[in-house]
Amino acid sequence: MMAIEVDVALLEQIAEDESVDARVLAERVEAGTVVVMGGRGVRPLAIGEGLRTRINANIGTSPDYPDADRELAKLHAAVAAGADAVMDLSTGGDIDEVRRAVRAECPVALGTVPVYQAFAEAEDNRGEMMRMTGDDMLEVIERHCADNIDFVTLHCGVTRATIASLATQPRIGGIVSRGGSLLARWMRENDAENPLYERYEDLLDILRRYDVAISLGDGLRPGALADANDAGQVAETLVLGDLVLRAREAGVQAFVEGPGHVPMDQIEAAVVLQKRLCHDAPFYVLGPLVTDVAPGYDHITGAIGGAICAAAGADFLCYVTPAEHLGLPEVEDVIEGVMASRVAAHAADIVKKVPGAREWDERMSRARQELDWTAMERLALDPGRVRLTRADRPTADETACSMCGKFCSVRAGQFTGEDAGA
Repeated sequence: MMAIEVDVALLEQIAEDESVDARVLAERVEAGTVVVMGGRGVRPLAIGEGLRTRINANIGTSPDYPDADRELAKLHAAVAAGADAVMDLSTGGDIDEVRRAVRAECPVALGTVPVYQAFAEAEDNRGEMMRMTGDDMLEVIERHCADNIDFVTLHCGVTRATIASLATQPRIGGIVSRGGSLLARWMRENDAENPLYERYEDLLDILRRYDVAISLGDGLRPGALADANDAGQVAETLVLGDLVLRAREAGVQAFVEGPGHVPMDQIEAAVVLQKRLCHDAPFYVLGPLVTDVAPGYDHITGAIGGAICAAAGADFLCYVTPAEHLGLPEVEDVIEGVMASRVAAHAADIVKKVPGAREWDERMSRARQELDWTAMERLALDPGRVRLTRADRPTADETACSMCGKFCSVRAGQFTGEDAGA
């Protein structure tokens, strides 16, 4: 087994930031239960066992909106709102130039999905997406890695066998992953196996040379509540578990993506199953969304699912914005999505007993009892929102709030229980 090589200084910096022992962190990296990214001028990031739940924000151009400047504005908004990582999912315009511009201005870990570009270039160069070849895909992956990205999402578990499993349990939502659906169509039209699976060793060789982590994509994730935890999802998860072990053997850091749309009562079981089948690799989830009927508010449905999922053991939350299922997000959507996911992540960290999580809430509670508005603003997940809301609702007494005024419960007298017998 080839050892995972991580810079000692980087590990020590992350250990201090996470309030964990550096030796324990190094052991978890070696075991594959923690993945470390960043360094090389990028803010360090670790996801996995015993660490804070982290947040990723997706940005990227589309054929209808190819402007790189719009995406750079979203990048800066996401980072300012507290995103720990960003993914460039660009499919429109000059994809190479967009990625390089994002990398140049992105201070946090950056991920990409190279398969999008491989299909786009096949259409441009050969007149049809489905004329893409395995060599094309590996070339694009190496191009992305050479641009100093930190991780790639690759749908290696979408195979002929896992797709066939869908026939045993037909879906309402079908295959909703862009990468997963394109690969499934390519396999059918070319009567061939997924190159990402068939040439996995070649793929790992590229990632190892460039020190890029692999995010094993959930190409068969459920896109409807009715499809959660079905035969297709489980079949893919079994394959991903094997691919995790092969990545570790090759000295490549690996984490696993998960659903999708999942009812609340099935989330914990889904996390336990995923962790078990994927050998406790860090778990990265989109949402999950807990209802299908809230377009325009899916940052809320995603935050509900994300909190439950992370409390059950998920490590990395991909944000969901209010624009999910509707269109390309704008800057405000990005901010709302990041903040909703940060609330979910912190709520889960309290349950997971992550060092410092509960203490943060206690400091806020004490500030509220002392009517210390300066401290409340400083301790808030979004200090700017606190400041603007207070400024928009002024009161004659600056220590009061416009909700209660003279009826303030704190002003009426604190009752902690200590004086109950007086």
